[in-house]
Amino acid sequence: MLTNTRILLGISGGIAAYKSAELIRLLKKKGADVRVVMTHNATQFITPLTIQALSGNSVHIDLLDASADNGMDHINLARWADVFIIAPATANMIAKMTHGLADDLLSTLYLAASCPVYVAPAMNQAMWNKAITQGNLAALQKHGVLSIGPEQGSQACGETGFGRMTEPAAICQHLIEHFAHQDSVPIKPLATIKVLISAGPTREALDPIRYISNRSSGKMGYAIAEAALKAGAEVTLISGPVSLAAPSNCTCISVESAAEMHEAVMSRAQDHHIYIGAAAVSDYSPALVNPTKIKKKADSTTLILNKTKDILADLTQLEVHPFTVGFAAETNDLSAYALDKLKNKKLDMIAANVVGEAIGGFDSDVNALHVFWDNGDVFFPMSPKTLLAKQLIELIAAHYKSSF
Repeated sequence: MLTNTRILLGISGGIAAYKSAELIRLLKKKGADVRVVMTHNATQFITPLTIQALSGNSVHIDLLDASADNGMDHINLARWADVFIIAPATANMIAKMTHGLADDLLSTLYLAASCPVYVAPAMNQAMWNKAITQGNLAALQKHGVLSIGPEQGSQACGETGFGRMTEPAAICQHLIEHFAHQDSVPIKPLATIKVLISAGPTREALDPIRYISNRSSGKMGYAIAEAALKAGAEVTLISGPVSLAAPSNCTCISVESAAEMHEAVMSRAQDHHIYIGAAAVSDYSPALVNPTKIKKKADSTTLILNKTKDILADLTQLEVHPFTVGFAAETNDLSAYALDKLKNKKLDMIAANVVGEAIGGFDSDVNALHVFWDNGDVFFPMSPKTLLAKQLIELIAAHYKSSF
């Protein structure tokens, strides 16, 4: 399946370097021509002789190598490769790539490469969850670098969490799909999947003129709808009142109140595979709606509010319901509230963000998300909502497929 493809493999210095030997074996078995670049630290984990024996080619280590053709391995290899993958990609290597450092052959190759570039991150779970690491990877993705993994599980240090390098067989399959779709269509992880998304605020009427609402602009939900469409999904968007144009090629249903949004979601949920509740639905609604404009007479007035129906809780009570992703916008104790909501409402996943700060959250083009699921989480640092939406959709797609 990889016959005559030219794959350049970079190995940086982490314990997961031992997996690179199996990756080379699998790529060669599929017919690929594999050439390997190692950092000096990587040679402390696995020997160049082992890598050379498996790949059938000399291993490249030094940036300044007089024995290389014209002394420019970083140019020669970069022009030779059809695809360049760094596996494992340590936190240090990702940081160097992000900031354009070129102090060894591997990092210099990244700057010289014009072919598609993949990284397979591998590091301790605390290093992976660090905001600076997440920010570095997000920056690389904006520059077109594609990420494979990492996975969650036990680590060499004895800890458990995200940071395990994706297994060689899965990386090999990813590269097979890369070449299979290179000349046809992009990989669409949600092809044939029906996704229902709610977005924007709701308005709870006080009288024909006034209402109670919130600051949600709908930008996050609309970005998620756009990302889901690009991932191949058939999208239905249920939107509260916003000043945004609905993405093309999706079905858009406009609603105003929490009750209308509840009915719109519940009546369509069982026809969809995934529901993403990105809307900021009012928790309370006025008990009485005045039929005429309320006049300013008394110095004060009292409003009686009734709790609205809970869309997420009602949805997961259905005997058959979609894979359900909730949102939690909080001003404090983000993790505690999000985990409580995840458990009590029996959600498959929840995306939480802090609001009320100077930047990010409501009515902003940027945001940060901390996504939780049963026994796992990942943090996406402050980024444009379009990028966050893409990352979230990829995460949802992976978890949805693994739920079967």
